[in-house]
Amino acid sequence: MADNVTSLFRSTAAHSPSMAALAREGGDGTGPVDFCIPCNPYFPTPAMMDTMASRLKDIITYYPSSADTITAELCNLLQLPPQAVAMGNGSTELITWIDHLLVRESLAIPVPTFGRWTDQPMETGKRVDMFPLQESSGFALDLAQYAEFIRTRGTRVAVICNPNNPDGGFLHKHALVQFMDAMADLDLIVIDESFLEFADAEQEPSVVQEAMIRPNVIVLRSLGKNFGLHGIRFGYMVANPSLAGRVRSMLPKWNLNAFAEYVVFMLKEHGAEYAQSLHQVRRDRLDMASQLAALPGLTVYPSQGNFLFVRLPVGAEGTVVRDRMLTEHRILVRECGNKIGSSSRFLRLVVRPQVDVRRLVSGLEQVLYGTRRGAAVPELAQGTSYSSGTAAVDRLVGQTNGAGMQDLAAMAVGGGGMGGGVGMPMPVAQPMAVAAAAPMGAAASMGPAASMGTAASMGAGMPMPAQMPAPAPMPAPAPMPTPPPAPVAPAPFAPPSGPTPVGVPARGGLTAAQVRGMTAPAPGAPQELSQAPATGWPNAQSWPNAAGMGQTG
Repeated sequence: MADNVTSLFRSTAAHSPSMAALAREGGDGTGPVDFCIPCNPYFPTPAMMDTMASRLKDIITYYPSSADTITAELCNLLQLPPQAVAMGNGSTELITWIDHLLVRESLAIPVPTFGRWTDQPMETGKRVDMFPLQESSGFALDLAQYAEFIRTRGTRVAVICNPNNPDGGFLHKHALVQFMDAMADLDLIVIDESFLEFADAEQEPSVVQEAMIRPNVIVLRSLGKNFGLHGIRFGYMVANPSLAGRVRSMLPKWNLNAFAEYVVFMLKEHGAEYAQSLHQVRRDRLDMASQLAALPGLTVYPSQGNFLFVRLPVGAEGTVVRDRMLTEHRILVRECGNKIGSSSRFLRLVVRPQVDVRRLVSGLEQVLYGTRRGAAVPELAQGTSYSSGTAAVDRLVGQTNGAGMQDLAAMAVGGGGMGGGVGMPMPVAQPMAVAAAAPMGAAASMGPAASMGTAASMGAGMPMPAQMPAPAPMPAPAPMPTPPPAPVAPAPFAPPSGPTPVGVPARGGLTAAQVRGMTAPAPGAPQELSQAPATGWPNAQSWPNAAGMGQTG
C-alpha cells in the first residue's frame, strides 16, 4: 500500500490525491481520518444529510434548475443583488474564467498560497509575480511592501487570499480597503475570501460591499469549504454588475448541479446550525493549536482559517511524516513541499473534533519522537525517494524540463552561496552523546521552566532514580601504551544524507529565497524587503460569536 500511496502523491502536482483515490488504495474502501481537506466537520448536520439521502434518487435523476434560479436563491439568503453575483462549479471555475477574461499579461500573488492562483495564469502564458511571505515574520502579509512590489514589477492584477491558505494569515477590513484605494488604477484586484467564514478576529471582515461599488474588485467565496461539501462544487463571486456580468455570460446555463441546488434551497431553514458549526470550529482551532504547540520542536502559526500551519522539528522530513502517518496511523495530513514558497518541513492540518485531534497528536508523537516525546527523528531512508518541495518550482523553471536544479542542498551546505541560507545560521554539528543523557541535556538547554514541562510530557508517574552514594575510590590502573593510529585516506566529498538543515532546500529543490530571485525588483529598486511584524492570537474575550453568513442567514 505504501508504494501505491506514494505514487498518488507524486502524480497530483500542487494538490493532494482525492479521498476516493485514497479509499481505493486503502483496500477496504474506507478513507483515512482527514486532516488534509479543509472543510466544516459540523455542517451539514446528520439530520440534513439524512434528508438529502432520502431525496438522492430525484436529485441524481433530474436536471437541476438553471444557474440563474439557484443564484437568485443564494442572493436572497445572503441579501445580495443577483446582478452582482456569479456562481460557479466550484471557485476554481471562477478563477479559470477570471484569468481568461480579466488577466491580460501579469498577476501578483503572495506565496505560499492556493495553487490555482499561481498555476492557472502560468498555464495561459501570463507572468506570475510571486511575493514571498517571510517565515521570520510568521508568514504575515505586509500590504505596504506588497503594494511596492506590485509597482516595481508593473503588475496589472493583484490577488490577496484572506485568510491565506495554507498559513491562515488574516488581514483586517480597513487595511484591505486602504490597499484597494491605493491600487485603484490596476486592471483587477481579487480578494479570495474562501475561508473567511471561519475568522473571528473582526465582527464584519468581508469586503463584499466594497467590491460591488468599485470598478476593479472581485471577491471570491467558496460554499464547499464553508459547508463541508467539497464534492458538490459550488462557489460564487461578488463584483460590480459589469464585472460579474462578463463572467456570468461565459458560464454554461446548467453549470451548477442538482446537489448544489438542493443544498442552497435548504440553507434558509438551517442558519442557526450553520452559525453554531462556525463557532465550534473556532473553539476547536484554539484547543488544537494548544495541543500541537506542546509537541517539542513543532511550531504552530496563528490562523484564522479552519486549518493550522505547522513547521516540523529540525530533522523531520514532511514527506516521510505524511507517508508514515497515512500507512501506520490511517491519518491524512497535507505536506506543503509542493506549494511554491513553502517546503516539506511544513504541514497544513485541518481543524477537527477533539477525538480526532488526540489521535493526530498521538500519531505525530510516535512518528516524530518514537514512543515518547524527545528529539526529532532523522529522515528515514525507507521514505519517499523524491522531494515534493521541488515540484512547484520545476513547473516554474521550464528550462530544466521538469528535472529541477541538482545538488542545491549540497552546494548550500558546502558554502556554495545559494540563496536558501541567507540570514539563517547553519546548525552546528554536535558530538554524539550517551543515549541516556540526551533527554536531560535537551531539557537543560531549554531552561528550568521548559525542562520541567518536558519532563512532565515524557510521562506522568515515571519513577525518578534514587540518588546513589558515591562509590569508594578504586586504584588507578597502570597506563597502557596506545598504538599510533593508522593513516586514513580522506573520503571523497558526498552530499549529506542526514536531516535537511534549517534554510536548506529539500534535496534537489529551491528555497523561497531562490524563487524570490525569479521575481526580483527591477535594477535600482530595493532588493530586500524588511520583515513585517508577526501577528499573534486575537484576544479571546473580544471575539464575536459568528461571522459572515451566520449574521445574515
